[in-house]
Amino acid sequence: MSALKPLPRWADVALLPLLNLSLAILVSGLVVLMIGQNPFMAIWAVITGAFGSGYNIGYTLYYATNFVFTGLAVALAAHGGLFNIGGNGQAYVAGLGVILVALALQDTHWLIVAPAALVAAAVFGGAWAFIPGYLQAKRGSHVVITTIMFNFIASALMIYMLNRVLKPAGVSGPESAMIAESGRMPKLGSFFAPFNYTPVNISIFIAILALVGVYILIWHTKFGYALRVMGQNPTAARYAGISNSRMIIITMTLSGALAGLVAFNEVLGVQNRLVLDFVADAGFVGIAVALMGRNHPIGIGLAALLFGALYQGGNELQYVISGLDRTVVVIIQALVILFTGAMEGLFRPGLQRSFMLFSPEQKAEAVAVSTVKTEN
Repeated sequence: MSALKPLPRWADVALLPLLNLSLAILVSGLVVLMIGQNPFMAIWAVITGAFGSGYNIGYTLYYATNFVFTGLAVALAAHGGLFNIGGNGQAYVAGLGVILVALALQDTHWLIVAPAALVAAAVFGGAWAFIPGYLQAKRGSHVVITTIMFNFIASALMIYMLNRVLKPAGVSGPESAMIAESGRMPKLGSFFAPFNYTPVNISIFIAILALVGVYILIWHTKFGYALRVMGQNPTAARYAGISNSRMIIITMTLSGALAGLVAFNEVLGVQNRLVLDFVADAGFVGIAVALMGRNHPIGIGLAALLFGALYQGGNELQYVISGLDRTVVVIIQALVILFTGAMEGLFRPGLQRSFMLFSPEQKAEAVAVSTVKTEN
């Protein structure tokens, strides 16, 4: 039996994720049907809940912004053969940098606060990812293990900071002081009326720039070429004169910087203060976004929009259909993540066999076999 050949690029990037998503929707519909509800009404409620109005679209874009940052963080590391599973911790610690800068500059203007907070988010997030990168490059500690552990360390650190250091007098909850009005990043609703009362802000433009920047970095720079060589064959990279240890450290630092931009969106643009668990597991959703987007910025942008729609549409679903509570919504979201992320290769072998049946080489082989049988 001949070996399976890789799928065409368009099938790998578009057709395979579409099949996975269709299966996830089908199974989700069966779940809704099992609890006695109409699955078609549920799907329509999710779609309208995500895109039915400017308000709904605003929330969808807000969620998608975070998922773009964490998806890019995972994808950049993946191109170097690394699995950065610490996006949550990196974004969490980056919030510390954002709030420190924002509170220090809050009496100036948001045009001064925002660039400084953006740099602080990238620096703190990158620094938190630098340590696991250094440990793998210099000490052989696997980056998956260290980034997981650093998620827990980040959580403990932020609990301490919010309860013992940043919490102002007279405030009972674990949170920092509010950023002054002059230092807050404006929301898009201030410029575009349909987005009124939604948290989407100018961070979405930073996310778009990040998508373009990562694409250029990976496919149009010397560093990106070295990154892809290391990811595909570390031994060949070493023989080509590429320092794998240096590349690992730089890649993890850049990956953490991208994940840290979640804090820029949340702390400066939405919460206007530092609160517990503001990341809301965006780092883990970013893994599914990167997988579904095939680690390509265009795919990641589309996947982030899909997951943003699922989050917003799922939240609206429980209010539109009374029999569907939050638990069912979480199950539906989990099924989509399962089939588009963890089981993204489910249809790959079947698709590869299907494409091979229609390839010129396969047709020639079939004709040759048929000819031999006829002659015999």
